[in-house]
Amino acid sequence: MTWYTYLNEMMDLRSFSNLWFWIALAVMWSSASHWVLGVPYDMVARAARHQGEAEADLERVAYSFVARRLYVAEVAGTWLVVLSSFVLTSLLVLGWGYDIEIAQALSLLGTPMTLVWVISQRAAQRIAREEQRGATLRRTLSRLRIWIQVIGMVSIFVTSVWGIYTNLVRHLDNNSFKAEAVELLQPTQK
Repeated sequence: MTWYTYLNEMMDLRSFSNLWFWIALAVMWSSASHWVLGVPYDMVARAARHQGEAEADLERVAYSFVARRLYVAEVAGTWLVVLSSFVLTSLLVLGWGYDIEIAQALSLLGTPMTLVWVISQRAAQRIAREEQRGATLRRTLSRLRIWIQVIGMVSIFVTSVWGIYTNLVRHLDNNSFKAEAVELLQPTQK
């Protein structure tokens, strides 16, 4: 195996048959469910167990990330929405309109993460508006984590199903998975 062949296999743009894509998917969702609004979830669990100083630490960290998120949304929120809409729309059109696999893969990563960003933004606004502390803050962060995990499970399932289908159709050269071949295999009626 030459270095060119090895490099080509490592940087292959056929995402669904590339190990790096699946590693990135797993890391992305495990990080998203661990860092809820930027706060590590073990900090929430520790605050629930020990309260006192652990709860005060949680509040300080949570409010610093909430304030940062709200500031960014206030200053550049419109531009972030416009830019992310443009990028996601471009990926969706390139992926499913022009059948480019890397765009499909990136849109399957980016679309659910956009939903996670939206629900996190709403949770940050609720925390700041209600000035949540203690058990209320922990409950909000725990519910947000559950919703992020639900979105992650659905996203991983959909991505896996689409990846398996794509690999079967494109990479196995098996015409029995294509719609035209299925129509030819059906018996004709007289």
